[in-house]
Amino acid sequence: MSGRNKNIKLDAINRKILTITHSQSDISNQDLADQVGLSPSACFQRMKALKEAGYFASFHTDLDLDRIAENVLAYVEFRLENNDPKSRKKFEAAVEDIPEFMDLLRVTGDFDYISFTCCSNTQALNALIDDISGREDLDVKTVKTRIILERAKWYLGYPLAKLKWLDE
Repeated sequence: MSGRNKNIKLDAINRKILTITHSQSDISNQDLADQVGLSPSACFQRMKALKEAGYFASFHTDLDLDRIAENVLAYVEFRLENNDPKSRKKFEAAVEDIPEFMDLLRVTGDFDYISFTCCSNTQALNALIDDISGREDLDVKTVKTRIILERAKWYLGYPLAKLKWLDE
């Protein structure tokens, strides 16, 4: 049986490991061990246990997209005709298969969902939105697009030091 989603006690050292690796996923085991006050072997074992228990959803690198490719980033809001579980599930499944929709959040307020989206240009963004909103089976009632003009501050990780840990 896999240990995924197994609970491990998040003592002070495990919380520190999670906090550090959350913002520095490429940190060496030696540097991490030094920062948390463990031997490299003990630090490695704790990281392994945290990974196997499912505390890490993924590891990825934040790229400087503007140096790599032409792009348009936007938040796209969707209101569905019907907000029942069957309609939501169908809409979520459709968006899951489209990589340009990088996330999909179900929200309160005037819209049912908001998605952070990346396309090569505004024409591609418009085509993407037309495609998803034009699908009759998805019952999209309203779409609102907010193109990002400037990156004033970007997601740099969760504010773990400001949150109440569940094991506390």
